[in-house]
Amino acid sequence: MDTNELDGMLSDVLRRYQSNFSDKAHVDAYADTDILMETFGVTQELKRENRQFWGRQLGKCWELLVIELCRYTCADYRESIRIGVAEPCDLVLGNDAIDTKYRIGSGDSGTLRKFRQYGSLLLESDYRPVMLIVRDDNLPAAIRSCEAGGWAIYTGEATFDYLRNKTGFDIYDWLCRHRDAGTFLIN
Repeated sequence: MDTNELDGMLSDVLRRYQSNFSDKAHVDAYADTDILMETFGVTQELKRENRQFWGRQLGKCWELLVIELCRYTCADYRESIRIGVAEPCDLVLGNDAIDTKYRIGSGDSGTLRKFRQYGSLLLESDYRPVMLIVRDDNLPAAIRSCEAGGWAIYTGEATFDYLRNKTGFDIYDWLCRHRDAGTFLIN
């Protein structure tokens, strides 16, 4: 594995989001954050101003980081799959059908039903549904719905451990180094 090439690919993902965020943010310090927020210098106070924007953008950034990392490091990587009209995961590693989430905060009945249905669809197709979630503060009803659908759920540190075991690359450490260097802080 050429770690410089991988670093460049993953940095490109962060650079794209850095420019998206620069137009939306003013940086200051706040204690209740996660590694993605810290990498960009996004505070809880700023995030509260437009939760939907930040949740969606940080979620998409996380999805692309995981896809690029796995595409580059895993021989058994495959693109997301379609089952009928559904696209129940973001990528596949071997038998693991992986869906990435920044945080699960929606408890509406349609979202909860989708989590159960997508997990069941994947199980029926002989995949192991895996949910990789950055944050630990997820809505309990949503987590229960995922569990009812058969998802193996990883949150917080367990998510990063799963990725390190599958890829041989410590993306948490990589994000910490960029956070500490201030590489992708938004203006």
